[in-house]
Amino acid sequence: MTDETLRLPTIQFRAVLDLGERLASAIPLPEALAHPDLFADWEGDDGESDGDALNLSVDFEEGQLHIVLDESGPAFHYHGTHDPFESPWPSDQAEVLLKWALTLAQEVYSLGDLLDTIADAADWFEQGFTLYVPETEPTQLELIEVGITGELLTLPWLGSGSVDHEHIDGDNHPIALVWSADPDRSGEQIARAWLDPATGEPRTEAVPDVDWAAVAMSEDEVLQWLLGIYVNHHVAPTPEAQIMRAALERMGGIS
Repeated sequence: MTDETLRLPTIQFRAVLDLGERLASAIPLPEALAHPDLFADWEGDDGESDGDALNLSVDFEEGQLHIVLDESGPAFHYHGTHDPFESPWPSDQAEVLLKWALTLAQEVYSLGDLLDTIADAADWFEQGFTLYVPETEPTQLELIEVGITGELLTLPWLGSGSVDHEHIDGDNHPIALVWSADPDRSGEQIARAWLDPATGEPRTEAVPDVDWAAVAMSEDEVLQWLLGIYVNHHVAPTPEAQIMRAALERMGGIS
């Protein structure tokens, strides 16, 4: 468990955004599916709206609806069942959810620069500003207010050499901590972190046969340091994701 007393305070951030006509908000979701976790991005190396496909993820504890939309039209599939075209939810609920998600995806796609604007707003937050207003032609704008969760306080790397963390293959979002005695040479994995599927909490373990004397930190110290890094960068939503979720919820009529 992480020590929440070390978390920085939540900061209220406001962003003025063009959210279009908010057509999805006119489609009421079933009560059981009324509070999805939402995220959208542009498929491609730069993640910007340059004509690539739009990805919309609609997440619940029991499964996910994933929409992919490009100029040729929408496609969708589910996570949470053995068949990607079989919904984890009853057919009547899934039908409404799909209609709602397709409408929301089409709105985001038509707005074009919305996700880039949200990324700009997150950058403003990272620079210490609490209000973002874009340059825009006269149009109907929406004020989004969101409490950005503070990061856990972590120390800089106090061992020898340098470290980096990278995604690795495996279930439950695993990452590896890579240590290098010489920054100009390739490193070696010294520890790993992942989410415990039973509790949702992050777990860590050391790689066998690490020379902790060379690392200049004990195994316990390294694992505690990795835990904070994992929570900040791979568990807690980023400011961009939190602003995006609030914007998508407003577009979708989610209170």
